[in-house]
Amino acid sequence: MAIIQLLSIFCIICVPMEVMGKNGNASASSPRPSVVNVGALFTINSVIGRAAKPALEAAVDDVNSDSSILPGTKLNLITLDTNCSGFIGTMEALQLVENDVVAAIGPQSSGIAHVISHVVNELHVPLLSFGATDPTLSALQYPYFLRTTQSDYFQMFAIADLVTYYGWREVIAIFVDDDYGRNGISVLGDALAKKRCKISYKAAFTPGASNSAINDLLVGVNLMESRVYVVHVNPDSGLKIFSVAQNLGMVTKGYVWIATDWLPSLLDSIQPVDVNTMNLLQGVVALRHYTPDTDLKKRFMSRWNSLKYKNTTGPAGFNSYALFAYDSVWLAARALDAFFNDGGRVSFSDDPKLHDRNRSSLHLSSLRVFNGGQQYLQTILRMNFTGLSGQIQFDLDKNLVHPAYEVLNIGGTGMRRIGYWSNYSGLSVVAPETLYRKPYNTSTSNQQLYPAIWPGENSETPRGWVFPNNGKPLRIAVPNRVSYKDFVAEDKNPPGVRGYCIDVFEAAINLLPYPVPHTYMLYGDGKRNPVYNELVNGVAQNKYDAAVGDVTIITNRTKIVDFTQPYMESGLVVVAPVKEVKSSPWAFLKPFTVQMWCVTGAFFLFVGAVVWILEHRINHEFRGTPRQQLITICWFSFSTMFFSHRENTASTLGRMVLIIWLFVVLIINSSYTASLTSILTVQQLTSRIEGIDSLISSTEPIGVQEGSFAWNYLIDELNIAESRLVKLQNQDEYFSALKRGPKAGGVAAIVDELPYIELFLSSTNCKFRTVGQEFTKSGHFRGTPLLQSTCPPPSSNSLKMVIFKKFITNG
Repeated sequence: MAIIQLLSIFCIICVPMEVMGKNGNASASSPRPSVVNVGALFTINSVIGRAAKPALEAAVDDVNSDSSILPGTKLNLITLDTNCSGFIGTMEALQLVENDVVAAIGPQSSGIAHVISHVVNELHVPLLSFGATDPTLSALQYPYFLRTTQSDYFQMFAIADLVTYYGWREVIAIFVDDDYGRNGISVLGDALAKKRCKISYKAAFTPGASNSAINDLLVGVNLMESRVYVVHVNPDSGLKIFSVAQNLGMVTKGYVWIATDWLPSLLDSIQPVDVNTMNLLQGVVALRHYTPDTDLKKRFMSRWNSLKYKNTTGPAGFNSYALFAYDSVWLAARALDAFFNDGGRVSFSDDPKLHDRNRSSLHLSSLRVFNGGQQYLQTILRMNFTGLSGQIQFDLDKNLVHPAYEVLNIGGTGMRRIGYWSNYSGLSVVAPETLYRKPYNTSTSNQQLYPAIWPGENSETPRGWVFPNNGKPLRIAVPNRVSYKDFVAEDKNPPGVRGYCIDVFEAAINLLPYPVPHTYMLYGDGKRNPVYNELVNGVAQNKYDAAVGDVTIITNRTKIVDFTQPYMESGLVVVAPVKEVKSSPWAFLKPFTVQMWCVTGAFFLFVGAVVWILEHRINHEFRGTPRQQLITICWFSFSTMFFSHRENTASTLGRMVLIIWLFVVLIINSSYTASLTSILTVQQLTSRIEGIDSLISSTEPIGVQEGSFAWNYLIDELNIAESRLVKLQNQDEYFSALKRGPKAGGVAAIVDELPYIELFLSSTNCKFRTVGQEFTKSGHFRGTPLLQSTCPPPSSNSLKMVIFKKFITNG
């Protein structure tokens, strides 16, 4: 295997002809050799090869006929055929590397490209590949590998955007198990994960698999839940998938098939259109490399008919790989011209690490290092020109700029374009080059495609999943409560459970337009309330598919499972005993403090004195003996409280003072009346526990419902000693513990969720009540979305139903 990998390195090679003999340690040439050989190694009789060969020949002819490129230097194309064999490809590569190499074009196979990349790294020879789309070839491990086509990295993100656009959450990947297939699907998994989607199953098959092997694979796939299939195979054998799928009835209504660029490349190559082939593909959505319709491209395509049968073994149908192959030659030629203009020279040196082993006939010493390889590589990376496939320019990751794809929908005898994808704007019905002039925008609201026709001539977007045909219903966990059974409890009658939560869940199930087989599984021994954290962990560990019940949504649980939307918000409350407060005979004095009473009385006397000063000289009602005048002042002052003063004011200033004072008296009377009313009607019940803060500061025991998250919450979040907490199982224990109190072995208060407390208080005849405000995580009051109860009391019209991990609509 090591020898084969080494031999399969050299697919397409540029060999300068004017060099010194190979017996020397180094060779030098003139700045511009008269001939440079361009080696090409690929499978000629293949979908990609039949398009690439005439394109390569045309490119070489065009370069040689253009006096502005490589003046005085001629490109000579050397083409070798691998015949779809790694071993033969290795042998053919050896023939090419027997000559000194300055550049390599190819190969079309990602697997062979991996091997060749190691050799060109050692020999400092840039490798330009028009067909190897494996994303891992862009790694820093292969500095001399340059891709002149689009990487599958972008294509897989385009598929992820398609899946998200149509609202699917899971896909099944069908791929050929080689470097091209495995690495592409690996990127697809990462791209889907960023969209909160996933590959539910990876269906791999060996290269060249038989129809029976593919049949067994698809039969297993068809038993699974997802009906969205992403097919990533090579174009020469990909139609086997659809042929077998049609025989199995898997290309009908409800199925979704998404093919990568291999399928359009195959269909573009078939001339004329094969009706039988198209019948296999009705409703399939596929991606094709997008190349702008420039005048340069149109002129080349008009020449294609005169090129396509040139030295080929079969019909050379045109596809996008012909454009990439053509541009690869021009890229090598333009870079080589710039290399010479910058003073670059073609020279080679022996590599001391390459020498013939004893009794070896591999002639490794014939391989020599291109001294100007690094300079030539940097020249290629700086190239920027417009080719047949669009702009030829590399980004920092050595990928071509502006990756874009056409989104095609196969129907009838052709392919209909329903939109485009680019990493600049995502899915759009507008051509990418138009969007490049607008601001960057990949938001979800900006995604748009024309309607598609799906398998079975279905115009409605398929749901993308069905319940698997393996007879396994959903396993629904239900807490087996011993208290508050109105929410959820065991039942002797089918379906085995009852309660408000179950009623709402069943009502939701009945509204769905498709059957949802499910079975309820009780969680708990029925002797005490189950620990809900353990129930949640059971769902997270796939012991159950979902859970229904009065389960609280808290932060830690949302990290491992998914919840439905709650019906209402609620938090923890404190309930404590209360006693009735008897009214005091002196309650009428409570609205004002002593200071307020004193200040008010002083102002009454002060106002009376002011009015007397202003009136006694001109108003006989304020005259008399000193004793009579003092009585008049006091009487006038306090009679204004009830607006019953008898004395009239004669002076203007006196009247002004009286008007202002009467307004103040009105405010005092109103405040007094309101305060007294509140005291006599509201403050009838009192408790020495005022809320969670006073409860924390005390040392008295606190009751907590058994199995509730409140136990850990009080210990971990509020730092209450565990020794203070008392587990209570049911409402009777609630009542008994609160009635006894802490001195008789009971509790000072109970901390529980509001829905349970409301149900408890409805049967206590006002002997207990909630104190303080509702609180949630970190002591915040209502409004902080950190803690949400899952179920209100049965008397309410709303109920929160929680289903973990796999909601009934599959996400």
